Amino acid sequence: MPKIPRDISGSKLVRLLKKYNYEITRKSGSHVRLTSMYKGKKHNITIPNHKIIKIGTLNNILNDLAGYLEIDKNKLINDLFSSKY
Repeated sequence: MPKIPRDISGSKLVRLLKKYNYEITRKSGSHVRLTSMYKGKKHNITIPNHKIIKIGTLNNILNDLAGYLEIDKNKLINDLFSSKY
């Protein structure tokens, strides 16, 4: 089981999610709203633009992404973080 990185920033996660066609649609304070049509339907996700995203928050984001992309969360973690981002 791959480990979720403990030191990823919000801006780095936003860049990694471009792989799944996520684009910034709104910035509000310290949060960024991303939108994707990767699976043919619109999906929005909000990413905190912090220096380090808390592990629980990142876990919830990854669960939401895996559900939308219809892939296993472990596969998603490997795809996003396999190279040292």
